[in-house]
Amino acid sequence: MAYDQDVQQQIDAIYRADQELSSKRMFGGVCYLIRGNMAFGIYKDNIIVRLGSEDEARRAIASGEAFPFDITGRVMKGWVMIPKSQLNSPEQYKRWLDKGLAFAQSLPPK
Repeated sequence: MAYDQDVQQQIDAIYRADQELSSKRMFGGVCYLIRGNMAFGIYKDNIIVRLGSEDEARRAIASGEAFPFDITGRVMKGWVMIPKSQLNSPEQYKRWLDKGLAFAQSLPPK
């Protein structure tokens, strides 16, 4: 299944001017990287967000807004998925995506 182009348009509209952010096809979707580190992406009709710590991911999942990022039968630690159905405004997208950017920016450049 291809990834949701509408989700990509939402992300691109929010981060259009960010020269540091690049995209790369991965996981059957697209991932966004900053300084070579993955921050977030799109898988089917979900955004995937790299929160970094397992505790942060557990809290996001416990909130009911996010789900474990599991596409192979093994949960990717420190990552969560947020369904498009939970993202009703650019502000909701940005809130989650900024979390992924913050973590990726805390890492040394690749």
